[in-house]
Amino acid sequence: MSSVLYDAQGPRAKRRNIIFTVVFLVALAALLWWVFSTLDDKGQLEWPLWEPFLTGTEAWSIYIWPGLQNTLKAAVLAVLIAMPLGALLGIARLSDHVWVRVPAGIVVEFFRAIPVLVLMIFGLALFAEYTDVSSADRPLYAVVTGLVLYNASVLAEIVRAGILSLPKGQSEAAMAIGLRKGQLMRGILLPQAVTAMLPAIVSQLVVIVKDTALGGAVLTFPELLASANTMSGYYGANVIASFTVVAVIFIALNFALTTFAGWLEARLRRSKKGTGAVVGAQEVDDLNAAEVGSAYKTGAEK
Repeated sequence: MSSVLYDAQGPRAKRRNIIFTVVFLVALAALLWWVFSTLDDKGQLEWPLWEPFLTGTEAWSIYIWPGLQNTLKAAVLAVLIAMPLGALLGIARLSDHVWVRVPAGIVVEFFRAIPVLVLMIFGLALFAEYTDVSSADRPLYAVVTGLVLYNASVLAEIVRAGILSLPKGQSEAAMAIGLRKGQLMRGILLPQAVTAMLPAIVSQLVVIVKDTALGGAVLTFPELLASANTMSGYYGANVIASFTVVAVIFIALNFALTTFAGWLEARLRRSKKGTGAVVGAQEVDDLNAAEVGSAYKTGAEK
């Protein structure tokens, strides 16, 4: 079946695609077999290494669950602070006032150019040097600070791009009926831009969840990935098993987040297609009768 953007495949193209698919599947099967055999030769698939995660609750209650709680705590705090801050910076970059637009642009470009790990390390040093935050809480504060500064800058660009992607005619029409810039932004541009920005925003939220692992790797923040190191040492160097379980948890967490975002985006798009109140058949007949009667009366008067 042909379309404007795609031509139907001919017999040769179909055969070529089938050959490529078969070759890819064979190569993938060979790679998986090589990984499996290598792990088996190294003894990483033995039952005692996987038993703590499949039979008991000790590994989950002592290591995995506390680490997951710290990961979610840091991610939620970073999201709650970064999203409104990013929206504010993104709107500020669209301001007509130079004294608002230029400083916001400098802040966004500065923190967007610095790696998030560097921001976390600087945050840890600043909290240790200039605040009274306890040494036990400093890693959490530093991780959240780094995530907020970096991701707020990225979200600001997402917000700015989402607003600029809307047709200019809407802004011109709103100003023509007397709406102020703030009313235009709140009532017309932002509600429409949210739907367009949602996939990019969700992608950035997934990045926030994954970047919490940097705090565990460098700042001794006891998050989910850091718990895998302690757990593998306690259960006899089952590194592959521990990190596999942690990876599956990260995949499930991010998949749930993207699934929810997809559902929310579809719901928002459906709600915008609504036409308001539903008019029944009887109401339509009454309206038609009233219109005909009014036209007849007007003709009689003439």
